[in-house]
Amino acid sequence: MSTKILLSLFLATGVALMGCQSTGDTSSNLSEAAEIDREAVAALKTLYETSPSAKMLSTQAKAVLIFPTITKAGFIGAGKYGKGALREHGKTVAYYDIIAGSFGFQAGVQKYSYALFFMTDKALNYLDASKGWEIGTGPNIVVVDSGVAKNLSSTTAREGVYSFIFGEKGLMAGIDLEGSKISRINP
Repeated sequence: MSTKILLSLFLATGVALMGCQSTGDTSSNLSEAAEIDREAVAALKTLYETSPSAKMLSTQAKAVLIFPTITKAGFIGAGKYGKGALREHGKTVAYYDIIAGSFGFQAGVQKYSYALFFMTDKALNYLDASKGWEIGTGPNIVVVDSGVAKNLSSTTAREGVYSFIFGEKGLMAGIDLEGSKISRINP
């Protein structure tokens, strides 16, 4: 496949991804930060209602980074993007975005929510000090699925970061975390 065709596919994926971003309530005068906060609180509420493990971890976590909507779109090449809030003790203390691109056989559009529970000061400090955390480097992340959730308790939660992917909508093969970059933003 020629470079020109590949570049066209990546550009088309980027345009499709930008068009899929959540616009929220356009009739309100909410600032972008306030909108991210509102969506983050709603997403956490949904997660806690559907996952006892997440609710349990929230009582011990130093902070929770919640991305209420991540949109992944692509055809051959794909990209994903979302904005989120870092919450400590029920209050937002910073904002982040997550971005990734990939190449391979994939097609479709999908939206989902993503929460990272920082259980140690060391893991939380890494997020702040990294100036752009690439998932797969730094603290270990345990992806909590139904199997992990069955064995997770306040005494077994010993890793630095636990992640939950939830609220999937749309059709796209696979949700991956590797290769994603999380960076601090100022909405």
